[in-house]
Amino acid sequence: MERSQRADHILDVAGELLVAWGYGRVTIDEIARRAKVGKGTVYLHWKTKDALLLAVMLKAQSLIHQRQLELMRADPLEILPSRMLRRHFLDFQGEPVLRALYTDDADILGRLNDTAKKEFAELMAQGDRHLRRHLEVLREHGLVRDDTDVHHQQYALLATSNGFFTAEALLSDRAPDTLEVRADILARTIRSALEVPADAGPGSGGPDSGPGSDLGSGPGSGSDSRSGSGPDAASALTRAAAAAAAPEIIACYEHFNELCAQEMRRQIRD
Repeated sequence: MERSQRADHILDVAGELLVAWGYGRVTIDEIARRAKVGKGTVYLHWKTKDALLLAVMLKAQSLIHQRQLELMRADPLEILPSRMLRRHFLDFQGEPVLRALYTDDADILGRLNDTAKKEFAELMAQGDRHLRRHLEVLREHGLVRDDTDVHHQQYALLATSNGFFTAEALLSDRAPDTLEVRADILARTIRSALEVPADAGPGSGGPDSGPGSDLGSGPGSGSDSRSGSGPDAASALTRAAAAAAAPEIIACYEHFNELCAQEMRRQIRD
């Protein structure tokens, strides 16, 4: 097994044990035993247990960002906050380590969460800056409202999404039945709060009058978009604006992914 493959295998095993046992009970000895490698082999890659488990968190985060990038490259409408947060919500529920991080699950993470906040402080700050630039680019292309401060929009987006993530634990007995329905509610909430409705057209920048038409249908569906009016024409304009904005936003997230990779390399023993 090559060095990189062996490291990935160790990370996978460590992640499974972290979720199943919690930080306090996980040991390098058990990780090595489950991964079928020597204890010294684990230490060849990571200096400490904390460095290894921090790498587990980074790997899970990086996989989600990579999937998001692939979606953005395939469909520029995926740069819209409502679509991006809907996908993040679904992805995070499928990543137990990140779900524990979002809900500050002390049973799983123990003191690792506090360590992550210290170790990843600059990475988190970079993530905030990239998100702010994302919103600024959307504003420049008329895809989100410009009648409020961009910092306020960023706070609203983060507060809303974090509320939905933590509600998975706090409101489980009152939540709608399916994860997809809850993801749709999050998307509609973000869309209503931040985005310019499709039927208003890019550049209106004013207060929302509703969630807008279905942007996923694209031009050419429903009524004739060539007439230059109506919801399909507006959707075509929105898609064009998203296509124009996408390259800069994609570049931002490619840069952030590289920063995550650098941080993972920093955790590895030299």
